[in-house]
Amino acid sequence: MDSNIITIAIEDRNGTIQDVEVPTDVNLSLMEILKASDYEILATCGGMALCATCHVQIKEGGEHLPEPSDQELDMLDTLPDADDESRLACQLHLVNENNGLSIKIKGALQ
Repeated sequence: MDSNIITIAIEDRNGTIQDVEVPTDVNLSLMEILKASDYEILATCGGMALCATCHVQIKEGGEHLPEPSDQELDMLDTLPDADDESRLACQLHLVNENNGLSIKIKGALQ
């Protein structure tokens, strides 16, 4: 197996779970990966942690993610359905340690 490819499980808004292979050597954010994988992610602000439309819930593997920034936490605080497992996909750049990460897409569609 290529050492720079990890597999993450993505649950869409309908509850469908799909494994997606993600390259870790291209420095894409999880938001960019979701958009490239044809998931409907608004990403209104373009990845600046300003809109929260790329809200995801971390189901498994969160211990290997970087801590959220104050700006990300402030944005998550504006969401009625955010919880301790909530993150903004635009702020997550995946590395090899994130293999097996499981997320659920929560962000708004409009």
